[in-house]
Amino acid sequence: MAASSTAAVHKLRRLGKGVAFYALILGFCAAVLFPVYWMIVNSIQPLSHGMQFPPPLIPKEISFLPFITLFENFPVARWLVNSLLLAGMTTLIVLALAVLGSFAMTFLRWRGKAAFGLLLLMTQMLPEALVVIPVYAMYRNLGLSDSLPALSLVDAAFILPICIWILKNSFDSIAEEIYEAALIDGCSPLGALVRTLLPLSAPGLVAISVVSFFYAWNEYLFAVTLVTSPDIRPVAVGLASLKVMLDTPIDRVLAAALFFSIFPVIFYLLIQRYIVAGLSAGAVKG
Repeated sequence: MAASSTAAVHKLRRLGKGVAFYALILGFCAAVLFPVYWMIVNSIQPLSHGMQFPPPLIPKEISFLPFITLFENFPVARWLVNSLLLAGMTTLIVLALAVLGSFAMTFLRWRGKAAFGLLLLMTQMLPEALVVIPVYAMYRNLGLSDSLPALSLVDAAFILPICIWILKNSFDSIAEEIYEAALIDGCSPLGALVRTLLPLSAPGLVAISVVSFFYAWNEYLFAVTLVTSPDIRPVAVGLASLKVMLDTPIDRVLAAALFFSIFPVIFYLLIQRYIVAGLSAGAVKG
């Protein structure tokens, strides 16, 4: 009888711990997702409802007027296209350079390799605000201002070091004997990279593609400094232009922010499993 009572007590304790754990997880998720929910609610209801106190948590009236006004008065579609072009060019540049850099750091033997890797990490300590003025002066003297390809070079330069290290972890998980076997079969180092190593490191390539894409999509400082023409503004700069001195249209800002956020979220959900595999590559040498 005493044993059964003790077992029941232990079972109740485990049940209580499980309930508390899941309640904590649900509370954390609710706290994280509430700003997203609040952005959606205030972008689809009239502004007068959102300015009430206390504001309604569930919209009493749905209106798509902020979206209509936004697209009629501002070139949101052009901003989205500019951001997609900028992020795409940055991703391609980072892929090309990160593959070569990671390959050199993993499979080639050369003096100063460790110091070079340390230097790459140290560059991540350099804030963008510290170099924005020299970069602006250089771009103005070279006539590269107001150019999305030139802006993509700056974005790629800042995200490239961390992408090289991410891809290096993926290359580290590939047995060196595979690379040596490709060389014995007659491949050049570049041929072995393209034909053997890249197919085996596909998750790492996806991971650095996502990291570089999101960085270029969200980057603001260089975009607002180097781009002054309204025709080539990315979304991040376009969103900031919605605010004026005497008025901040909250409903239109939130509607634009919803469009700004939905594309990266969909992109991330589609390739989430590849990102996890790429970031964890190299944890086990195989």
